[in-house]
Amino acid sequence: MTPTLGLISDTHGLLREAALLALQGCELIVHAGDVGARDIVLALERIAPVVAIRGNTDTKGWAAALPETATAELEDARIYVLHSLHDLDLDPEAAGFNLVVSGHSHQPKQEQRGPVLYVNPGSAGPRRFKLPVTIARIELRDPQWKITFVDCGGEGAR
Repeated sequence: MTPTLGLISDTHGLLREAALLALQGCELIVHAGDVGARDIVLALERIAPVVAIRGNTDTKGWAAALPETATAELEDARIYVLHSLHDLDLDPEAAGFNLVVSGHSHQPKQEQRGPVLYVNPGSAGPRRFKLPVTIARIELRDPQWKITFVDCGGEGAR
């Protein structure tokens, strides 16, 4: 069976049922910040182990204790997690990472930069402007990973 990594970000206190359903079957879930409520992490942990970091709005109470960055591994994925790519202060390739996960922009995006894949799952929380409401799933197939952005706001998947 192909291991699957679930990516979610910018929930801002809202965890949609569609996001929970889309993350079913993942072996690991990464939350790239702006969680908004502890219950979100607890709900995600009922699906799979969770790596969660603090976003720019996670400043009080339990959220202030979340780390600003985190690392994780799943199969061949060596993952570096931060909220905003603007705060990236290391060379992921030199540090041994092949996947950088970020949030903040609310825009789903994937970009290959040399051997490092950069993925922003978009925002799974309250809709902002006309941006989609998404999470991402990465099937860690050998030799090439399959990335799917799942629409959790009713507009269909891409």
